[in-house]
Parts: sequence; C-alpha cells; structure tokens
Amino acid sequence: MAFTISMRQTFLSLLVILILVVQSEGGGIAIYWGQNGNEGTLAETCASGNYHIVNLAFLSTFGGGRTPMINLAGHCDPYSNACVGLSADIKACQAKGIKVLLSIGGGVVSYSLDSSGDARQVATYLWNNFLGGHSSTRPLGDAVLDGIDFDIEGGSSEHWDELAWYLSRYSKRGKKVFLTAAPQCPFPDQWVGGALKTGLFDYVWVQFYNNPPCQYTPGELSNLENSWKQWTSSIHSTKTFIGLPAAADAAGSGFIPVNNLTSQVLPAIKGSTKYGGVMLWSKYYDDETGYSASIKSYV
Repeated sequence: MAFTISMRQTFLSLLVILILVVQSEGGGIAIYWGQNGNEGTLAETCASGNYHIVNLAFLSTFGGGRTPMINLAGHCDPYSNACVGLSADIKACQAKGIKVLLSIGGGVVSYSLDSSGDARQVATYLWNNFLGGHSSTRPLGDAVLDGIDFDIEGGSSEHWDELAWYLSRYSKRGKKVFLTAAPQCPFPDQWVGGALKTGLFDYVWVQFYNNPPCQYTPGELSNLENSWKQWTSSIHSTKTFIGLPAAADAAGSGFIPVNNLTSQVLPAIKGSTKYGGVMLWSKYYDDETGYSASIKSYV
C-alpha cells in the first residue's frame, strides 16, 4: 500500500510540473526573410532578438524536371554561387537557438510535383543540398538547415503529402527535420490541405490575410476566430501560428494594427493548446513598422 501511495504522489508531482511547464511556455514569432535586399542581413535579423524561427524565402523553382533554383532577391546571386556566404549567418542564428528553415514555393509558381517519384527526387535534393546530406553544390554552403517550409500557392495539390513523408524519414538519420506550412485561411487549404492531414508538420502558420471571409476586419473578430478554431481543431500540428502582414502595404488586406492584435485577437486565440505564436510577412515590412518588437511581449 505504501508503495502505491508513493507512486501516486510521484505521478501527481510530475503532472503538476508538466502543467506548469506547458503554462509557462509562451508563443514565438516566425519571420520570412529573403525577398528584399533592403531588409538587412540574416545575421542582423537573428541578432534582433525578435524571432524564434526564420524562413528563407524561397526555393522557387523545383520539380517537374526543372533545375532547382533558390531566389533570395537582392541578397545574393545563386548563379555565381554567391549564396554560400550565408552559411556563417545561418550558423550564427542557430547558435542563438533560432531555427532556420528553407521555404519552398512562393507566389511565383515555377514548381510542381508530377508524381510520387518526383516527390522523392525533390526530397533527396533538399536533403543533400540544404539539410543533413552531402553535395558538392550546396547553394547555402555547409550549414545544415533545420527543416523545410511548404509555402505552396499554386499548381497542383498532388504529391505534397508524399514529399512531407519522404522528408520526415530523414529525421531518423540524426538531426530532426522540422516540417512547416503556410496555408491560406480558407479551410481546407487548396494546395497543401491533403499534406496537412498526414500529421507530419511541426508548425503551421495560417495566412489570415488576403482572404476576407476568414481574416480580421476592424470591429469584426468572428471570421478570424471561427477560422482559427476550425484550423486548430482539424489539423494535427504541434503548434499553429496566426500568419499576418507586418505592415498595411505588405498585403492586399488583413493587416491588424498592433493595439487590435494585442487587445482583441491574441486574447481570443491564445487559449488554444495548439497556439504557437505569430508569423509575419516579412522582415522588410517588419523593419518599416517595428511590428515584431511591439508585439513580442504579448505573443
């Protein structure tokens, strides 16, 4: 009997500790970097102390027999192999505990997955050239990224689930490969809705902008709140982020002023056990407004 009571007390103590840990775990801010040469360096981005995750945007060309190509706008020229210089910045970010991911896709659709074999080939390419594999032509040098972000905004909805599965298998080789996605807020997402059903994604930052039926409008929170509840109750991700533009001119619609976000939106969604934080598009616009610095103590 004494042993049973002792075990029960131990269990209750561990349960209390777990609850305290979960309650003390706040949200974070994810940012997209790479699509404007005037947004500062990657090292400066991570040194700001505002971000927990940085998505390098984008690997914009891949699949369907295309030669994969990274596009980091004015930051470096991949054709002259100049982006390998980012390796030191990536390592500096990771040394601060910041995850650095490669975002594949983007708004300019020059990508597709034409078959299961195509998905496997793209996964192999990503592993060897950006993750823990080996290649003589790694575009970002020898830095090992933390994972892959799916920002799929066009083309076909086929085979993204298979790409996620193939990538997830590489986690068994040592360092975990984080998988994230940036679906549009109408549920289910037209492009990666099927992939999200796999339960393989660690973070999902839902884009609550440029989509009036499910985004915030002044004085009207219900559309966003209802969509948030649908996403968090339907997808099997570790954490869900609310994706927002960091400035009014960063998107066609859906910008939420800081005061509205901190006083109305965040209190309405942070109660979810799947709440992960805020994703912002993008570092350039965040520099314009100081949005992340204004909200980070509330996230």
